[in-house]
Amino acid sequence: MIELVRTTSDNEDFGKLVVELDAYLSVLDGEDHAFYTLFNKSSLLKNALICYENEMPVGIGAYKEYDSETAEIKRMFTLPEHRGKGIAKAILTELELWAKEENYKVSILETGFLQHDAIGLYQKLGYEITENFGQYIGVDNSICMKKII
Repeated sequence: MIELVRTTSDNEDFGKLVVELDAYLSVLDGEDHAFYTLFNKSSLLKNALICYENEMPVGIGAYKEYDSETAEIKRMFTLPEHRGKGIAKAILTELELWAKEENYKVSILETGFLQHDAIGLYQKLGYEITENFGQYIGVDNSICMKKII
């Protein structure tokens, strides 16, 4: 059984999974990891979500305000051994619901062009590739996506 818990980035379980996420991304991003690290600070996220399976933290996600109508999805991650169970879908769906509750109309995100599973998930959930935004403008390795929520 999975349970989704709304929290902040100060949560200890969220922090533990961020360490796992950063280690995973350092391998996937290779030489580009230092650049992305500049924009993936996890402190001070007031809208963070943890997914627990049998009381064990197995996935995270968060969002932050991009502008008054737009929430930017951040720090999406599921432990590799727990993938394929719908955890990421549940996390993203709950983040969108939470953002709607706070009157955001649009959800945006950035992912790496090598993260094929993530891109596929986002597209399946209604996200469309859009022009790179903010700090990702001109970054060839970034795929930016957008969805009206």
